[in-house]
Formats: sequence, structure tokens, C-alpha cells
Amino acid sequence: MSDKTTTEYTQAVQKSKDIFLKKMEDYGTAWRILRTSSITDQIFIKAKRIRSIEQKVEQRVNEGIESEFMGVVNYAVIALMQLEIGELVMKEEEDTKIPELHKDHVESRYDYHIGYAFDLMSDKNHDYDEAWRDMRISSLTDLILMKLLRIKEIENNEGKTLISEGVNANYYDIINYAIFALIKLEGEGISR
Repeated sequence: MSDKTTTEYTQAVQKSKDIFLKKMEDYGTAWRILRTSSITDQIFIKAKRIRSIEQKVEQRVNEGIESEFMGVVNYAVIALMQLEIGELVMKEEEDTKIPELHKDHVESRYDYHIGYAFDLMSDKNHDYDEAWRDMRISSLTDLILMKLLRIKEIENNEGKTLISEGVNANYYDIINYAIFALIKLEGEGISR
């Protein structure tokens, strides 16, 4: 893998992580209330919006796809953290009391999951010879949507698969596809 890819990947991650940390300052870890299936749906909404913008001539909300791809990265990391920590089981009398996770712990887990995604990308990038560089951003969007549909099916089957990789592997692929899209957007000077 080229040093260029490592640098671009790191820069895209840093932009996403900066947003993640700032939102955590604003909102804490309110995302802990979400079930993993709800996080999957949130990523799905973001990916559908990206595809919609890619296909339509007119865009009515002045927020580009770069922020949506960063949201995809961050929500996929959140999903991996939820799978790792476990979903909250809320009792009726506790429905507004969400135990906060310490910022340093969350940042450490964010870095861990991004590091794992990077290692996975490095291995695949070696075998595929950076084929993603010749792909269209719209193809990366479609791959993210396909992975989300796979995750939804696995979630609907209560996590059971016959031969396929589990939800974690799909979330890691989603992170990498979104980061590739961010790199391509930056390289093409597109701030859509």
C-alpha cells in the first residue's frame, strides 16, 4: 500500500473523528440508547440521502455528501462499540437515565475500531491493488447500501448466518468504503 493511501486515509479519519468528538461534547453518549438495528437504519438513511443527491439535479438541503460519508463512518464505529459493549436494557422507570461513557474510553474504542478497519483495508488493498481508486463514488455508495441490506437481513435473522461473515465485518467494510469516498471527494475537490 502506498504512503499516499495511508496519509489520505488518516486525514479522512481525522476529519470524521473531529466531528465525532465535537458531537460527543455536545450530546455525550446519548447514542447508547440506540439499539444496533436503529444505528443500522441511521446509516441507511445517510447512504440513501447520498444516493439521492448523486441521482438528482436539485438538492434542497444545503448539506453535502462529505458530511454524510463522515456520518456513515462515525455511526458504523458507534455500531461496533454497541456490539462490543452491549445494548442498554432500559426499564420503564429508567427511560431517561442513560449511563454516560467516559470520553477517554469512547475515544480509545473509536481508535481501536478505526485501527482494525485500517488494518483490514491495508490487507485488502494489497490484494486488490488499490482498485477502489478506479471506482466511482456512486459505486462506493451502492456498496455501502448493499452491506447495510446484508446487515439488516442478519439482524432480522437474529445474527444467524449459514456461511456469511457477521455484522462486524460488514460495518468495517462500510467504514472503509466511506473513507474511500471521502478520499475521492477530497482528491476531486468536490465539496458536495
